[in-house]
Amino acid sequence: MKNKSKINLSGPADRFIFFVFVDNRRLKGCVHMVWVLTALAILLVLLIMMLFTKLKVYIDFYHGQDNDHLEIKFKALFGLIQYKINVPVMKLDKDSGSLVVKEKVETGSIEKDQRKDTKKYTAEEMLKSFQDMNELLQHVVGFYRIIRWFLRRTIVTKIEWNTVVGVGDAAYTGMISGAFWTIKGSLIGFISTLMRVKTIPHIMVTPNFNAMMSQTSFKCMIMFRIGHAIFAGIKLIKFW
Repeated sequence: MKNKSKINLSGPADRFIFFVFVDNRRLKGCVHMVWVLTALAILLVLLIMMLFTKLKVYIDFYHGQDNDHLEIKFKALFGLIQYKINVPVMKLDKDSGSLVVKEKVETGSIEKDQRKDTKKYTAEEMLKSFQDMNELLQHVVGFYRIIRWFLRRTIVTKIEWNTVVGVGDAAYTGMISGAFWTIKGSLIGFISTLMRVKTIPHIMVTPNFNAMMSQTSFKCMIMFRIGHAIFAGIKLIKFW
C-alpha cells in the first residue's frame, strides 16, 4: 500500500491558516482576471470610438493667374488629430519644361512636425500618371456600388466657389461667364445626388469685361465616419 500524503489540520488555527492561503491565491487570480477584462473592455471602447469618430476634410483651392495653391486638412477628435497637405506652388520650369511642385506636409495639433519637398515631373512621368489615373477610373467604374454606398454616408457642410473670368472681349466674356454658371450648377447638382449636402452652396461667377483674368477660389468641407471608410476600403480590397 502506498502512503498518500495528507494535509493534517489538527487544530482550528491550522484550518484557518489553510483556508486563508487558498482564498488569497483565488483572490490574486480574480484580480488578474479583472485587470485582463478591464484592458479588453478599454480596447473595445477605443475601437468603437474610433469607428464612430467623424473625420473632417477641409479642401481649400485657389487659382489666380499663374499662382496656384491647394491645401487639404484632416481633423478628428475635436482637432486633437490633424494632418495637413499644403501645395502652394505649381509652375513650369523654363529650363527643363517640367512641372515643379513644392509640397509641405504638416502633422499634429500644433503643427510642429513639418516636411518640405520639391519634386519635378517630366512630360513622360505626367503621361504615365494620367494613364495610371485612367486605369484607376476604370476600376472605380466597377466599384460604383461601393463608392456610392460610401458617398451616401458622406456629409458636405460647406461649399464656396467663386470665380472671376475675363478674356479681354466683353461679348466672349459674357458667354464664358454663362458657361461657368452652367458648369457650376451641374457639378453642384451632381454632388448633391452623390453626397448629403447639409448647407446651401455659395457659388459666384464675376465677369471682368476690361481685362484678361482667370481667378478661382474653392472651399469645401466634408465629413464621414472612420468606420464607414474602413468598411468601404475592406470591400474595395475584396472586390479588387
